[in-house]
Amino acid sequence: MSFISLARQLTRTKPIDAHEVIIEEQHQHSLHRSLGLFSLTMIGVGATIGTGIFFTMVEAVPKAGPSVILSFLIAALTAGLTALCYSELSARIPASGSSYSFAYATVGEFAAFVVAACLLLEYGLAASATAIGWSAYLNNFLHNALGWQIPEMLRTPMIVAGANGVEIHPGQFNLPPVVLVIICCFLLLRGAKESATVNAIMVMIKLAILVFFAVIAFSGFHAEHFTPFFNTNNSKGLAGMAGVTAAAGTVFFSFIGLDTVATAGAEVKNPKRNVPLGIMAALIVVTVFYMLVAIAAVGAQPAHMFEGQEAGLAVILQNVTGKAWPALVLSAGAVISVFSVTLVTIYGQSRILYAISKDGLIPASFQKVHQRTRAPVINTVLVCLLVGIVAGLVDATFLWDMVSMGTLVAFIVVSASIPVIRKKGIGHGVQGFRVPFGPYLIPALSIFACLYILKDLSGTTFKVFFIWMFIAISIYFAYSKRHSALNK
Repeated sequence: MSFISLARQLTRTKPIDAHEVIIEEQHQHSLHRSLGLFSLTMIGVGATIGTGIFFTMVEAVPKAGPSVILSFLIAALTAGLTALCYSELSARIPASGSSYSFAYATVGEFAAFVVAACLLLEYGLAASATAIGWSAYLNNFLHNALGWQIPEMLRTPMIVAGANGVEIHPGQFNLPPVVLVIICCFLLLRGAKESATVNAIMVMIKLAILVFFAVIAFSGFHAEHFTPFFNTNNSKGLAGMAGVTAAAGTVFFSFIGLDTVATAGAEVKNPKRNVPLGIMAALIVVTVFYMLVAIAAVGAQPAHMFEGQEAGLAVILQNVTGKAWPALVLSAGAVISVFSVTLVTIYGQSRILYAISKDGLIPASFQKVHQRTRAPVINTVLVCLLVGIVAGLVDATFLWDMVSMGTLVAFIVVSASIPVIRKKGIGHGVQGFRVPFGPYLIPALSIFACLYILKDLSGTTFKVFFIWMFIAISIYFAYSKRHSALNK
């Protein structure tokens, strides 16, 4: 095969035709359009709020100190710039698969497959990480409510990050996250509409709990907790803005919810209108709540106390009030909240596998859906199995930055797709949202912001990411390139 022929194969794009979308909806293996704007927005909020607030404060505050507030702002600004790009692409390309589908229609098959690998990495590890965090709040709830805790050997993973690197402790297993994943699996197998309804209820409870936290935490607010504002300990190279960007990288993975909205494109009523609106509405809600809770938490507790703190927000309330019942309420809310995050994240990954399979890049078994529920059964079971194994065996410390890496790379490709889609005129006659100020300014700012956060992720994160990319690219050349639907 000549170099020119290979280049054409790698850059071939999937045509998006409105007539083909109608035919696809009538196919026996198609998904069902059952989600409205409210349910879709709640999916975005449900996949976002929870992870960055309930868990990663413990990881992010030790890096940035009180300036972690800037970390959340940087992450929100970056996500906001990318959300504008997502909104235009989702209006022009109302398909399942989110950034994978957008890349396939604009920059080509090989880039789309790389994005798909990033999405599978970020969704899978995000689901595992949130399930692990759920275990800590469940244990805190049981302790405050019943005076009983889960035995340590059944809530501690086998593979942990020790003082001298990776440590393996045979006989340990984190059981609660596995139980959570099993519950999510059964719920998702019932179908998208039922799952979305349960998620919306859990999201409303989650928002109420976070308001409850902020009100009580502000009663113990101390302005001196914000001095010094930046991290002054440079033993790990995290003093000043270096700590801010490192923390931004840690919390950024929680904005995966914006991509989750786009993954639902094939199950949304009027996707050209509702997907862009759902993305922007979710971003606004998420940013407001993140800033509210972050300021309240840092104001109520000195930055040095966050490190290694299990069920951190619940502990803050207990310290502020000197009573157990506020921590009990928050832990109960966190148990429900993180349930919704895990549920929606697993949902997103199963739909990405569905979209990839429809294009022939992975085996056809991944596009089969249940005749009654229209849920992709094989995808859901397989994703839950892998997520459960990782959640039960691995320490969450290894997962946060890896999820951010996958999310940032996917966001970069989405932003780069805007100039391409404008130049090629894809969906030119379609009414809907357009990125303001032309096709270059906002996408360029979005890419720059993503690269700015990427630069301060750990060396280990980059090594693992490149190993994963090597595996993905090998699969592409061994199987996907030959079996692509565009070959037929």
